[in-house]
Formats: sequence, C-alpha cells, structure tokens
Amino acid sequence: MKQRIASAMLLVATASLFSLSCKKDSDQETNGHLQQTKTYSSDVVRKWLGVQLPLLYSPPASYGINAGRYMAYCGVALYEAVVPGMPSYKSLSGQLNEMPQMPQTEPGQAYHWPTCANAALAEMTRKLFTFTSATNDAVQKLEDELNSAYKTEIQDDAIFERSKAFGKAVAEKVFNWSNTDRPWSSWSPLVLTSNSPGLWWPENNNPTIANGVAYWGDTRTMVAGSIDNVTSAPYAYNDADAASSYYKDFKEIYDLSKSLTYEQKRLAKYYDDPAVNGYPSGASYIPVFKQILEQKNPALDISAFAYAKTGITLFDATIGSMKAKFRFMQERPFQFIRRVIAPSTDPATWWKPFISTPGHPDFPANHATFSGSFAEALTTIFGDHVSFINSTYKGQMIDLGKGPEDMGTYSYNSFYEFANAIAISRVYGGIHTRHAVEEGTKQGIKTAQNIHNKVKFLK
Repeated sequence: MKQRIASAMLLVATASLFSLSCKKDSDQETNGHLQQTKTYSSDVVRKWLGVQLPLLYSPPASYGINAGRYMAYCGVALYEAVVPGMPSYKSLSGQLNEMPQMPQTEPGQAYHWPTCANAALAEMTRKLFTFTSATNDAVQKLEDELNSAYKTEIQDDAIFERSKAFGKAVAEKVFNWSNTDRPWSSWSPLVLTSNSPGLWWPENNNPTIANGVAYWGDTRTMVAGSIDNVTSAPYAYNDADAASSYYKDFKEIYDLSKSLTYEQKRLAKYYDDPAVNGYPSGASYIPVFKQILEQKNPALDISAFAYAKTGITLFDATIGSMKAKFRFMQERPFQFIRRVIAPSTDPATWWKPFISTPGHPDFPANHATFSGSFAEALTTIFGDHVSFINSTYKGQMIDLGKGPEDMGTYSYNSFYEFANAIAISRVYGGIHTRHAVEEGTKQGIKTAQNIHNKVKFLK
C-alpha cells in the first residue's frame, strides 16, 4: 500500500514538473522573456542620471534652451531598451511623432534588462551630451563599471552580449530619430524689427536673438498635437489705465520688489537656474527627477516608464511655451516698469528685478509651463499627495543679506505644490507677471494631459 502511494506521489510530482516546464516553454513563446524588468532595481537609471547631472550643471558651453530634450530622448531609449521585459507595457513606436520601429529582441532568448539599460543610456549620453569634453571619460567609466558588474552577475557571456547589443541598437535608432526634430542649432538667429511699447525687446538692446532660440516652437514635438489648444492669451495691452488688468499685473511686480521677504528672495534664487553655478535652461527638473527615484525607489520598469513619460512631457511643454512666447511677444516687467511706472533717463537708477531676466518674451512663463507639465506627468505615475524633498542646491552658498548660508532644501507634499512654488518664484524674482505664471502652469498641465490621452504605455 505504501509503495502504491509513493508511486502515485512520484507520478503527480513528475506530472507537475512536466506541466510547469511546458508552462515555462509556453510563456517563453508567448511573452518572449521569463525574467521581467520589474525584478530589477532602478540603480542603473540613477547611476546614469548621476553622470549626466554634472555635465548639465554650469556647462562650459550652452546646450540650448531645451534641456528637456536630453531627458526625453534618453527616457525613450531607456524605456524601449527594457520594455520587452514588461508584459503589460508596449513600445512607443507608432505613437510618438515620426518615431521609427525599434529593434526586436529574439523570442525565447534571455535578456538582462539592466545591461540593456546600461548600453542604451551610455550610447545616448555619449551622443547627446556633446557640449562638454567631460562626457566621453565619464560615460566610459560608468559603462565599463556596470558592464563588469553585470557580466559577473549574469555568468553567461551569450546573455550579456545579447543584452548589450540590444540596448545599443535601440539607442542608435532613437539618436538617429532625434537628429530629425529640427533642433535649435539648425535655425538662423531671429532679428527683431519692432521695439514698440508692449512688445518684448532684449535688455542688452541687441535685436539679434542668438542660437535660434526663437524657433524652439518649430521643433518637432514628441507627440503630435500635444501643444494644440493649450495656450491662453495675455491681457490686452494697456499702459494708460492703472485699473486695467495689464497695468496691475506689472505694477504688482514693482510693488513686490520694494518689500521682498527673506523667504521670497530665497525661493526666487533657488529656482533661478543660472547658467553659472546652476542648471540652466530648465535642466533643474532632471536632478529633481533623480531625487524622486531615490526617495521613492521604484523598480526598473516604473523608473523607465517615468523617465520616458516625464521627459516627453517636459520636452513638448518647452516647445509649446516657446512657440507661444514668440507669438505674443509680450514685454518683460523691466520694460514696462522702466517706461511707465518708474521712468528714468539715467541707467544707474533704472529699476532692476531681483534675478536676471532671460532673453525671451514674458508670456507664458517658461518655468511655470515646465513645472506644470512635470507635476502633471509625475502625478499620473506616482499619484497625488506624494511627499518629497528637493535638495538640488543643498551645499551651495548664497548671501541674502544675512551673510553666506547654505541654500538648503525644500519639502513638498505633492508635485503640484512643487510646481506652484516654482511658478511664484518667478514673480518674486521680478521677471514674470502673475498672469504669465498662472497661465503658464495651466498650459503645462494641459500639455501633459494631452500626452497622457494620446500616448498609451499600457497594453
């Protein structure tokens, strides 16, 4: 009797193992890969962001106005390099504007997704971050370091080489696609022709806008239609009626400048994004993204998804903001205040904003648009009421009238709270009107919503 029971149990066990083996084979044929992306940490993503940030900080040469472009193309390359290991997600080919078909993995073959990610991000960083000579050495060092670690971890040369080749192939496709988006460097400088009241004119009095910055609005968006119907209009020009919305919008800037509090000054300086000792051109959103990954610690799949979606949104929001700016050509606060509220023929007594005014029109506010889009995209991924700490400029010293002090950190209870802080900081800085930042924030949110509705990451 005992022998019959033992034999029966052996048959059941054998059948179970056979069934499991068949299921594995079936899964391999259906899904292609058994080891999913979500089983790995996002360490590879954080490390590559850690390489990119010093390159973006206080760069030796300008990398243009749209730092979101780096995040967008790197994010897409990362996502496409690991999405075959994400059964619930699908490729962005066919969804993003003129994006080519991506390389395919070999069905039934094993891939190590961190190795794929490493190869893709190494290649994208090497090819995109060409504005500084520090790039090649930094890329090679991390690429080799991670490859060595992953090769030891995998213990299978075929899997390692296959994964590395796939990640690089994806990056090459994405990079070639990026070269067709009509970037700022391909446009001739704009030469302004009108210095009429109400229209923007550079503070340096030079009508030539260098680096093709005015044409960012003509760059191909990542998502077709993402910036359609997102822009509102500025207030109607009126410099004669002190009760008009236009006049009051600029008068508020002047009044605030006379009594800025310590906290208002600190906020304005923290989000100034200067070209020296800072992350210019909106690049400061990338270190914030890195900090969110570090604090929330999502797996590789969610990190790749977040990197791509947030980068795409930030890139398109920047294009939409610049397109609107050069359509409306609204003057900056320093122009209105010097001409109407506190006129003076002596340059030594001209009104000055607390932070430097960027060289492009007022409406809508770029950073309000950026931060609105950034916040909306992150909220669709991680949810609302997400607390995080921004320590981007912690350790950097500043003097706000009390002697040198650490710029420190800011804590937020949601991504929208973060966006609103950035928007109002531009008002405190004296470089944007309240209407420009409020409508800019709305424009950024609408852009992110358009992208969310048009691009489907999930199957």
